[in-house]
Amino acid sequence: MNPKVDAFFRKAKKWVEESEKLREILLDCPLTEELKWGEPCYTYQGKNVVLIGAFKECVTLLFFKGALLSDPHNILVTPGKLQAGRQIRFDSVRDIKAMETTIKTYVYEAIEVEQAGLKVALKKHEDYVIPEELQRKLDADLAFKAAFEALTPGRQRGYMFHVAQPKQAKTRESRVEKVMPRILEGKGLTDD
Repeated sequence: MNPKVDAFFRKAKKWVEESEKLREILLDCPLTEELKWGEPCYTYQGKNVVLIGAFKECVTLLFFKGALLSDPHNILVTPGKLQAGRQIRFDSVRDIKAMETTIKTYVYEAIEVEQAGLKVALKKHEDYVIPEELQRKLDADLAFKAAFEALTPGRQRGYMFHVAQPKQAKTRESRVEKVMPRILEGKGLTDD
């Protein structure tokens, strides 16, 4: 047990029992407990394997290379736009206790992935398609294009995902217009 993680649990206000039960299960595996990104993180020989995350609607186990796990129980969920990570979500201690053996099976498989040195084949930045509405605006406005290209690849992708999300072209065009000032300022979608 890591004292920093102990402090995390003393301060936690939500999903405390569920998080502590997950911690108990993970500590029964050959993992090292650390506090990373403000969350309990469990590593194997210095490599991140799984993280406990508490959200408004659930508590999760995030497997860093979950995309490589076999998932025979079909319980892994892809959170957001993550390419490699996968979560198991819980909303009660009862569910966690009922799945304890399954959780350990997934953890041991994740450890085997690390031992084998496997890597998730991530998409390259160039593989992402710029939404048509954003591309038209970039082609029409050279200053805007220069500002967009000056952004980091991650910020560019954030805007691409944001613009591409709506189903209607009119809404996508509206999003381009709304984000233009931020892009021209060199800011990412969620920057202050």
